[in-house]
Amino acid sequence: MSTSSTQSRGINRRFNSLQSNGHASIDGSHPRKRAITHNEAYLYALRVAYLTYLLQPRARRTQHVPAPSTPIHRSSTSINDLMKDFTLIRDSKSTRFPHGFMSELERRLTGVLMGREKKPEYNDATIKRTFAAFFNAFTEQSFKKRMEKDRRVEDLVLIFFSNATKELQKGKPPGDDSWKLMADRHLALFVRLISLVLKDHDWVRDRPELAGRLATLESKLLAHDQDLSSTSARNGTSAGTAVEVIIPPSYEVKDMPMVQVVARIFGLTNTQVQSDINKYKPVWTERAALQDLKSYQTYLNLNSKKTLRSDDFHFDEAYDCWRKGEDHDLSQMMLAIIQSSPELAKSTPGSILPKFNRQMSSPDSGDASYPDNLSRASETSERSPYVIDQPVDMTTLSSGSQSPVSLSDDENSFTFIPPDPRSFYRFMVAEALTYDLNDKTLQPSEATADAPAVKLFSKQSTELLNELGLRWRIHPVSRMVLSLDVVREKYIDQEKEYTLDTLDAFFNFIKAQPPDTKKIQATMNSWLHDRTKWVVMDTALYQQILSALHEALMRDLYNVMQQCYESKPPSIGPIMYVLETHIYEDSSFSKSQEELDAFTGALHEGLQQKAHDIYRSYLEKEVPPNEQSWEFYHVIGLGKAVTALAQKIQKRYKKNPEIMGVNPLTALVETVLPLYAEDARDIVTRILDLAQASGHEVPIEDGFQLYGELVDIRRVHGEVLPKVPFPFPIEATLAEFVWRWIRMTESSINDWVDQAIKQDQFRVRTENPQQIPTEEQRHSVSVMDIFSSFNQTIDRVVQLNWDDDLQYARFMTALARMVGAGIARYCDAVEQRFTREMDRLSPEQEAAASQTKQEKWLQLAKDTWNNKDKIEPFQFFPESFVKLNNIDFAAQQLDKLEHEVNVDACAAVIQSHAPPVTQRQKKTNNYVFTIKIVEAEDLKACDMNGSSDPYVVLGDEYQKRLAKTRIVYRNLNPRWDESVDIITQGPLNIIATVWDWDAMGDHDCVGRASLKLDPSHFGDFLPREYWLDLDSQGRILLRVSMEGERDDIQFYFGKAFRTLKRTERDMTRIITDKLSAYIHHCLSRRTLRSLTSKGITMSTVSNYFNRNRPQPITQAPSEAEITNALKPLFAYFDDNFAIMNQTLTNTAMVMVMTRLWKEVLVTVEGLLVPPLSDKPSAQRQLSQQELDIVFKWLQYLFDFFHAVDEETGEANGVPLGVLRSPKYFDITTLNFFYFESTDALIRTSERMASATAARQQSQRNRLSAPASLASPAFGGAAGLMGGLPSTRRSKSIMLSRNLGTMKKAKEEKWKEAQADPNDDMILRILRMRPEAERYLKDRSRQRERLAANAAAEIIVKQSLMAGGGRMTGNLPRR
Repeated sequence: MSTSSTQSRGINRRFNSLQSNGHASIDGSHPRKRAITHNEAYLYALRVAYLTYLLQPRARRTQHVPAPSTPIHRSSTSINDLMKDFTLIRDSKSTRFPHGFMSELERRLTGVLMGREKKPEYNDATIKRTFAAFFNAFTEQSFKKRMEKDRRVEDLVLIFFSNATKELQKGKPPGDDSWKLMADRHLALFVRLISLVLKDHDWVRDRPELAGRLATLESKLLAHDQDLSSTSARNGTSAGTAVEVIIPPSYEVKDMPMVQVVARIFGLTNTQVQSDINKYKPVWTERAALQDLKSYQTYLNLNSKKTLRSDDFHFDEAYDCWRKGEDHDLSQMMLAIIQSSPELAKSTPGSILPKFNRQMSSPDSGDASYPDNLSRASETSERSPYVIDQPVDMTTLSSGSQSPVSLSDDENSFTFIPPDPRSFYRFMVAEALTYDLNDKTLQPSEATADAPAVKLFSKQSTELLNELGLRWRIHPVSRMVLSLDVVREKYIDQEKEYTLDTLDAFFNFIKAQPPDTKKIQATMNSWLHDRTKWVVMDTALYQQILSALHEALMRDLYNVMQQCYESKPPSIGPIMYVLETHIYEDSSFSKSQEELDAFTGALHEGLQQKAHDIYRSYLEKEVPPNEQSWEFYHVIGLGKAVTALAQKIQKRYKKNPEIMGVNPLTALVETVLPLYAEDARDIVTRILDLAQASGHEVPIEDGFQLYGELVDIRRVHGEVLPKVPFPFPIEATLAEFVWRWIRMTESSINDWVDQAIKQDQFRVRTENPQQIPTEEQRHSVSVMDIFSSFNQTIDRVVQLNWDDDLQYARFMTALARMVGAGIARYCDAVEQRFTREMDRLSPEQEAAASQTKQEKWLQLAKDTWNNKDKIEPFQFFPESFVKLNNIDFAAQQLDKLEHEVNVDACAAVIQSHAPPVTQRQKKTNNYVFTIKIVEAEDLKACDMNGSSDPYVVLGDEYQKRLAKTRIVYRNLNPRWDESVDIITQGPLNIIATVWDWDAMGDHDCVGRASLKLDPSHFGDFLPREYWLDLDSQGRILLRVSMEGERDDIQFYFGKAFRTLKRTERDMTRIITDKLSAYIHHCLSRRTLRSLTSKGITMSTVSNYFNRNRPQPITQAPSEAEITNALKPLFAYFDDNFAIMNQTLTNTAMVMVMTRLWKEVLVTVEGLLVPPLSDKPSAQRQLSQQELDIVFKWLQYLFDFFHAVDEETGEANGVPLGVLRSPKYFDITTLNFFYFESTDALIRTSERMASATAARQQSQRNRLSAPASLASPAFGGAAGLMGGLPSTRRSKSIMLSRNLGTMKKAKEEKWKEAQADPNDDMILRILRMRPEAERYLKDRSRQRERLAANAAAEIIVKQSLMAGGGRMTGNLPRR
């Protein structure tokens, strides 16, 4: 039986035997099927409590025996003899008290009487009584006055002795002289107090003789102090001896604490209990108790059913251990009874009395060393106070010493042990626990972090149950199991006092470790935690208890979980804690997995039904029954209720999402959300149908709120049920609300822009007008307002978190169209205001306008005779510069908006969902023609000075104005470089009219030309250049490109960027035009002539008429003269730049300076060569001296615009990359060809043209998808403009969709211009050589033939790739 396998077989054997036989093995441990009456339990409990009173140690008391009186002898005959030392020196001042002593003595006496005296000898009550009697006499005025006068010691001592004698004699019988010694002692203490007062005030130093005599008197008075050693003598009584006597028992209930506990438990009065004790006192005796123990021992030896037997234990070792403990306990209890009633030993032979036997001491002894857990509720030991913890030998006290009795198993032969101890003990546990739980005076235990405050057994009830278990010989484990069975029964019956806290507390109570003391050893641990030592019946009962509690707890858990969806459900924590801590962790509990799975399934179904019921209640509460009154907020309210419940459940069970394998959130969501989705779909569809039928629209905000709520619910649905699709197509149903929002904002965008401009004063945003504005303060509020509106509009859609990427991309595309329309509106309005401000008349012009016609002609003739060019500086308004800043700020904000919207991602989504090209339906497209009015040449002179002030107006065939350029003053070869976008759905004829601006009268028409814009001719989307001959004289150059206007987000952003940049460029050009007149005045041939000639001579005049004659060599001007010629221009720039610098941003300032630099380059270029054309030019070639001067001017201007700080070396002007433009390099290369011969220039031109043609042919061969080239219908010098047209799309809208793409396109353009040299400059030099006229015409025809052949070749390739020559009209997608 030592191995685990043997133990297992033993356990199974015992359990099988118990289950098959079905009968109780013992009477003392198994519950019987008999009813225990209230009175029976009361009487058996009462007799044990009464026995406890009989066996408790008797109280003792001390009795005083007086001693015989002895005569008292004193060394001095009287007090007068003691005071002779003071009376003999009556007149000596050294023996008198000092002045002020009496008051200090009175204060010290008061302290003695009040108990403030620190000396312990003055705290005696008798001493305070005698001192009080003296104090009354001392404080009399007459005595006090006399003492203040005489200050003699003997008077003070004698009056104290007199009062002390009178006080101590009170109450003494005649002949009792014991008080005399006390009088001497009290007087000695008084003399000591006088000495203390003298010492405390340092009077002893002046009166040493007085101090010495007082010390002598004190020692004489204490000569008989040894007679006061006894307490009685000190109290004035005669001495004697004290003896202890035993107090006889009163047999009254008031002296029986445990009997009173029984009375309270059974609800009886002390009188009733006293009556029962008096009735049964002759029977309930110590002798009967001793006889019970003897009988029990006899039954134990006989292996009777009235005690436990070996068959009642799982193993024989357990029985042996228990039997050894029982023998020890019986010996202890018998010895305790005999010690309590020694007379019982007289009736028992001495040979059979228990004797001390140290060899029987064992750590496994029974109850004496067993700390029953029930006893730990109190602070006393569980053993009765009459039990001694000494090993005794009870082998002689056996059944042979008792009188012969009939020992039958069927009859009860005990007085104190009931017939069924287990049942009686269980009954008493139930009664005691019920009483204690209902006792309001019983305070619960203190609550801790792990356990709440609970009430269990009181200290008195615990002592009673310990005594009952001890007297009735209940096995320690049986006591625990029976107590737990009581709690189980009460809990299952759902008595209100028995809660989960009570159940948990009781489990913890019986499982708690016992205290580690010397007498209490590890027996309790071995009994409770070693189940092999348990009684078989206890093991079976414990398993039944755990099974019953498990079923009850599971039932409670199911009921509690049915309330988990309520607002304040009961907590499942206590139930789960008891299950997991006390049921599942117990090795005695066994439950099949099938039963647990069945519970899980039932719980899950119950929660689903509960969720269904709750949803129906929400539906009835939130949605009215009449469908005519349905609104979106009903669906929203229902959704919020469902979502709030789901979030509450998720938060509630966040730490423990599953309970017994069931997730409340999953059960809720998988039941409620599909129901809600279906109901919401039906309700929303019905609301929209009713609204459409009635002709009214549901508010947009209602749709947005509904979408947000539905998305939240779908998100929860996806988290909990990731594989189940949401049954409501939210985006498809509610997308119309977003489109309505977009259409509404699109219709309001123009009004937003107009209101923002109307309320804007276009001023820098500084608090103080004198303050220099920062970069962030140099734009006004209107541009901030419109972009705030744009951002709010887009954010409103973004915040919806639309879950359909394709629909979201289309929303963003529509919003991009709206933003582009708003920007176009803003740019148009701002540019109009800007143009009006810049085109205002100067004061001189206003004065001239008021002159008569004759006065005007006279003034003009006078100015012409005086050769006067009036160049007045233009006065700029700060508001004009703020408008330019606004355009620049708008471009930055649009670029930021483009990145936030993620334009490329939206375009990619739409492209990925687009159908194949073959399946796309043809539709009417809008085409955007970009027409750039580049320049004109050889215009008709309309002014008297032989020049014109031309500008161009574009109109359609219906005489509708489409665009108007700026005015270029006094120029017959003007260059405008202005662009305009024209949108058309088919062919359109445009008319370009050149006008001459006049300050007086009507403007003159210089000439007209027309051009047909046909989208079919621009299918390759490549730019084309047209030289159009005017109907009068001269011609104009237009550069035309086409791009399809399509519903594409990149297109809309690109168009908006190009609108901003074009407006910015036009406004910058207008600013620079106000400055360009003075640039042309300073950088002119007239200025060159003034530097190279020192006056007008006849040779100068003859040379003027003979241009081909070599110029005479003149002295070159000095560096100072060349520099001084530019000083007026530099001063003019500085004045205007100072004004601009106060208002323009750094970006705008660099942009204006860059434009001025371009104007400088164009002016310098015009000095050097004529414009490109196939006709000879009348412009004269400059001399070497003049050429050097021009290049020096160019270098000075280069340095001026670069603006390098001499101290820091930092450039503050136009960057070098801008200054060194392709045109700048073209001008600098003129030095290499300017003075070469005509033949050399022609050969160089032919070589460069051949190289260019070969390079372009190689590029065409490498193209995988060729595009058509320009039409051969070029007029005039189409072939002279730099070779064949480039396949690159110049300034496409798609390349202008943000600042990054625009910058990249510009860099590529400059790289291409530098990497692809041409002979344009050589051809322009040849125009000044009359002998090259034929070459220019031949070269033009050659270029036209090459262009026509290349175009035909590419058209054939396009036809082959398109499949039989079919021309596609739709725009290709990126």
